[in-house]
Amino acid sequence: MKTFEELGVAANIRKAIEEMGYENPMPVQEEVIPYLLSGMRDIIALAQTGTGKTAAFGLPLLQQVNVNENVPQALILCPTRELCLQIAGDLADYSKYIDHLRVLPVYGGSSIESQIKGLRRGVQIIVATPGRLIDLINRKTVNLEHVKYVILDEADEMLNMGFTDSIDEILSKVPQNRSMLLFSATMPKEIAKITRKYMDDPKEITIGRKNEGSSNVKHVYYMVHAKDKYLALKRIADYYPDIYGIIFCRTRRETQEIADKLIQDGYSADSLHGDLSQAQRDYVMQKFRLRNLQLLVATDVAARGLDVDSLTHVINYGLPDDIESYNHRSGRTGRAGKTGTSIAIIHTKEKGKVREIEKIMNRKFEQGVIPKGDVICEKQLFHFVDQLEKVKVNEEEISRILPSIYRRLEWLEKEDLIKRIASLEFNRLIEYYQDAAEIETPNERGAYGEDKSYPRRKDRTSGGNGARSAEKGYSRLFINIGRTDNVNPATLMGLINDYTPNKVNIGRIDIMQNFSFFEVPERDASKVIGALNKQQREGRRISVEVAQGGNNGDDRKDRGRYSRGEKNSKSQAKRGGGYPKGKRR
Repeated sequence: MKTFEELGVAANIRKAIEEMGYENPMPVQEEVIPYLLSGMRDIIALAQTGTGKTAAFGLPLLQQVNVNENVPQALILCPTRELCLQIAGDLADYSKYIDHLRVLPVYGGSSIESQIKGLRRGVQIIVATPGRLIDLINRKTVNLEHVKYVILDEADEMLNMGFTDSIDEILSKVPQNRSMLLFSATMPKEIAKITRKYMDDPKEITIGRKNEGSSNVKHVYYMVHAKDKYLALKRIADYYPDIYGIIFCRTRRETQEIADKLIQDGYSADSLHGDLSQAQRDYVMQKFRLRNLQLLVATDVAARGLDVDSLTHVINYGLPDDIESYNHRSGRTGRAGKTGTSIAIIHTKEKGKVREIEKIMNRKFEQGVIPKGDVICEKQLFHFVDQLEKVKVNEEEISRILPSIYRRLEWLEKEDLIKRIASLEFNRLIEYYQDAAEIETPNERGAYGEDKSYPRRKDRTSGGNGARSAEKGYSRLFINIGRTDNVNPATLMGLINDYTPNKVNIGRIDIMQNFSFFEVPERDASKVIGALNKQQREGRRISVEVAQGGNNGDDRKDRGRYSRGEKNSKSQAKRGGGYPKGKRR
């Protein structure tokens, strides 16, 4: 392993980073720094977040700018305000012993006037988000004609966020003979397009394999029913008393709902999503960085570019649509040589997506078993005992009140005292898990695409003719979506629970090709019908009604009524269900 001196880093910069605790370069630094110092024009560096990228481009950049020229000589583009501030702060620390060097962060959500004043005073390095930099260019308050170095950090994130046009416009304002360094965790097609358009025979440096996740991250998935996802999340959080992590959700609505539930249940949590103002986001992030929060519930967009040290866990409250997003999520933990765990809470249908991610990332996922209540209580108690043993006692401050405490408690034996302390801390947790049912793990998918593990209500037949009626006390409902619409029992249960107020027990589910049947308690039938008939799925209006024959319906009649394909497509449309998928007119 080489030293920073052997890589060619100047003495004044080495002094600053040694004071920060840097001893030896990380792999990405060892690879990138010599190329940048040698004057190589264009470089593509593929490396995960948390691998030391900022120092990899920041140290040689600081060494090569001319502090005697108060014009922008280096431009660093990054996707988010948070990352912009982090990079600018790191560069300020690295340049502690470089006189007259100025670094200016330029980002939205802050006063543009103060940033304009900073530009007028003169800067050598600009760290910017694309949107705000475009604003400054349009105001003609920033001049990029002297820029010699352009860094695109987390380039794949910027493209995912829709900054392609902004990057094109910005790069058209810098000299063509500038050097360019592109950092990305993954290598999608859009990145390849940028390299072909703006880079000249770039040197490609890959730390690990392309699109590969960090080797410091353990990947675990838990398979549960849709109705049990939140209960599983709580058990996972309880099982790790020192958890400090991000819970990723798919939508702003889901993010806020999960955060609200966690707060109501006594967890140290808060939400981060696009509906929050910048001031609210800053406040939440400050609490999280200070560890006043244990759990941050966030959308992918809101969490992009976050740089928080020492996250123990990333929890996927369901897998994202694309593997690049999973890679970025899991990369928030296991940073800077530390270990972390990426957890996915999935349905049966997502098992295939897990296998796909394993293949592309070259990482094996471990199937976890949802912890049982007694195991969680035991782990929490031992964690409390461990904290009790390590607590620092201020003898001087506490000594004056100890005699009174001793007198109040002298009638208790040691064992009684320990029992009371433990009960005071954990009675609520113990009582909750005493009454809580264990979470069932679904089996693999069965015949006809159905999940064998979902509760199956007993078929009631008459004379062996296949007739079926709803379970006593249940209503059998028809819904105009089926296998053609990529519906399975898990997605149907999720749809019902997402849009129906309060929890609804769901009985037998039968998924057909273009429609489905499901059973709900009779008292909830009108509520479910009313809630779902207001919704759309992938642009198609959902239609729900009581199946023909009601609770005494003959399943053969139901199937006959709804499954005559083209012949019945018009009658379905009249009922408000629209044409079956693939037969729209």
